[in-house]
This record gives sequence, structure tokens and C-alpha cells, in this order.
Amino acid sequence: MATKARENHREDVAGRANVEDTPELLAYYDQLEKLEAGALWTVANKIEPWQPKSSSVPVLWRYEDLRAHVLRSVELVSPEKAGRRVIYLNNPGRREHAAAVGWLYSGLQVMHPGEVASAHAHSASALRFIMEGEGAYTIVDGHKMTLGANDFVLTPNGTWHEHGVSSDGTPCIWQDGLDIPLVNTLEANFYVVHPDLQQSVGYPVNDMTHTWGNPGLRPAGAEWSKGYSPLLKYEWGPTYEALQRYGKATDGSPYDGVLMNYVNPVTGGPVMQTIGASMQMLRPGESTRAHRHTGSFIYQVAKGRGHSIIDGKRFDWKERDIFCVPSWAWHEHVNASASEDACLFTFNDLPVMHALGLYREEAFGDNGGRQPLVS
Repeated sequence: MATKARENHREDVAGRANVEDTPELLAYYDQLEKLEAGALWTVANKIEPWQPKSSSVPVLWRYEDLRAHVLRSVELVSPEKAGRRVIYLNNPGRREHAAAVGWLYSGLQVMHPGEVASAHAHSASALRFIMEGEGAYTIVDGHKMTLGANDFVLTPNGTWHEHGVSSDGTPCIWQDGLDIPLVNTLEANFYVVHPDLQQSVGYPVNDMTHTWGNPGLRPAGAEWSKGYSPLLKYEWGPTYEALQRYGKATDGSPYDGVLMNYVNPVTGGPVMQTIGASMQMLRPGESTRAHRHTGSFIYQVAKGRGHSIIDGKRFDWKERDIFCVPSWAWHEHVNASASEDACLFTFNDLPVMHALGLYREEAFGDNGGRQPLVS
């Protein structure tokens, strides 16, 4: 019987595996396979690449293409049956993980006035970024937060949370961002439904914003020891104002324009232990230089229009569009307007990269920092 073909990743480079197959070795590999084992030198060059090789690909999800399908889901399924009425974003290179990029999940959730999704908790950390509509709210461990367009809200791991739209509101759509693929890969995900299906509101509405959302001020005697930010809601108005004010005091980053991170006001660190977030402003006509770094990013256009070049491919975007930048992919951004600024919200897995000592960044050195376009 002929010995079956086997993978053997060889490189003719000193210090790398370069073992030629022989009939004796192939028979040896068959024997190892029966013991649920294998020879490292056949896969070493594959599992230890010279640099990161993401299986994710850059993708732009146009809101105008998705919106009608998101709204149609209201006619097809109820929140009670679906649990959460969401259309998720599926990266062609990460389909088996239901990931938008890397180990990050993204989806568009819709709710109509008067609807309430059941309260639940899970090990995955989550966020919501409001895209359109009025009357949306989220309740996290008894803290109720009202939400408007471009507001950013946290539902951290292990917290009871539910979402709804007030009866006098309008249909609302928001982006969900979670680390579900990461937590599943770590084989650490739990999910539980609230025994009463809904939780009680135990505090004044927007109390966490009133308590922790005052720049440069911390409430006397307030204690917070949890691993995520107590400022569960980050409002668009103050965020945009902060970008404009910072823009008057800085030339900004050559790679990201005027960039500000959402932070935990207690620690100054990321908003959650596994997910970071930021908002960046591109001044009128601004064109950044290209760089790349470890860590996966999902962008949502909060304001304006323009394009990004990711690994040499151009992606034109406008307000509410979503696009992703895989780990170690070259990327640069351009504001298409000569008179208006553009703002990009992003969430990422940088807290994981930094905590594990895996963060690395590199500037594009050729062509004045601009990538050549590829067909």
C-alpha cells in the first residue's frame, strides 16, 4: 500500500526545518500518527512563521448594503426567539470562527420601539456602538444607560445586561463588538440567562456617567476594583469635543491623525481587559502614512468620508460603514473632504497584545510612507 502524502513545510535557510521526505520517514510519520503524535520538523516552519500571517483579509462592509437586510430581520424573527436579532460580519478567512477579523466578532443588532431583549451574562466582553435611532438603552448590572448615535457602551464579561428601545423611540441599529472567538479559543466561555429574563434597575438612570464621566475629577470616596471601566457609557458629544480640543494642541500622529483612547477613569488603562477602543479624527484633507502592528482592528466611520489603503488595496468608506484591518497589515487613512473632518471609531484586541508582551509596530519606509496600490 502506498504511503499517503503528508505536509512537509521545508525552507532552504539555515536554522529552519528542511528535511526531505523518504519512504522510511513517511512510514515513521504514519507510526507517530497512530499515537496521536507527529514530527515537529514537518510543521515547524508553518506554526512558527517569520512574521505574523493573518488568515483574516481586509473587508469593507457598506452600511447602505446591509441596512435593509438588518431591518428585514425584524419581520422574520422576534427577539424572544432569536435571543438577539443580529446580522454578524463574517470575514472570508475566519468563517469557521464567526469572526470579523482575528479573534474579534462584530454584528449589527436591530430593535424596534417597545422591544426588550432578555437579560443574560457571558464570559465574553462586549461593547455597543450606536449607529442610528432614538430611544435605545442598555442595562448593565442594574445600571440603566440611555443611548444616542455614536455613543459607545460597555457590557463587560460576567455582567448581567439587556438592551431595549423605549416605546416612544424609533427603530435602532447598533454595532455589537465582542471577543467571543478569543474566549472560545481559550475554551473559557460561559453563558447564562437571567432567571427573571429581565433585571431590575437599581440606580438612577445614567448614574455611572454622572459619577465617573467628569474629566479630571473623581468622586470622593468612590471605590472601584473591577477589571473593567466603571464609566459604562462614553457619549459622542464629549468625545468629539475632546478630539477637537486636542487637535488644537497637537499635530497628531502621522499614522492615525488625532487619536484618543477610551480609558478606564480609575486606572487610565483600557476600558476592558481584552478589548480596547479609540476614536480618531482626520483633519480636512489629511492623509496619514502607512504602518502596521500586531493586533486586529474593526473600524466604524462615525463621521465623514474617505478611504483607507490596507495591504495595498483601497477601500472607500463613508459614515456608518465598517471595515477591518488584520494583524500586521499595512494601513493608512485619507479624509476625502477638504473642509470637514472625519472620525473613525475602532475597537481592538490591543489589551491582549500588551498584556502578553506581543505588541510590535513598524512604519512603512518606502515611497514617503505611502503604499503602492495593488490590483
